[in-house]
Amino acid sequence: MQILINTDRTVESGADLVEMVETRVGAALERYDDRLTRIEAHLSDEDGPKSGRGNDKRCLLEARPAGRDPVVTTGVGGTLERACADAARKMQRLLDTTFGRLDDRDGDATIRQGDA
Repeated sequence: MQILINTDRTVESGADLVEMVETRVGAALERYDDRLTRIEAHLSDEDGPKSGRGNDKRCLLEARPAGRDPVVTTGVGGTLERACADAARKMQRLLDTTFGRLDDRDGDATIRQGDA
């Protein structure tokens, strides 16, 4: 799974930022590695250079499942790390739901204990 990182002009991109995003997002979505072609992370600072209070950092994640339309989540936080963690958590839930429905429809889902 390829992870692409895009920043707006208010976010300084560097090796530390790239490593943080790849680590956070990669770990959260690792189990979907064979089902996703790529992930795009769009990072921004809503307040720009002003010293903002609250949740002014934003991470928009776009996942591209193989053969399917992209899915998107957004996370916000006081830091880019928290925003990325929030977006990755939301993406994890979205992909659980998306792939769960596809597996159920295709008959690939395993029978859960107690459902039999």
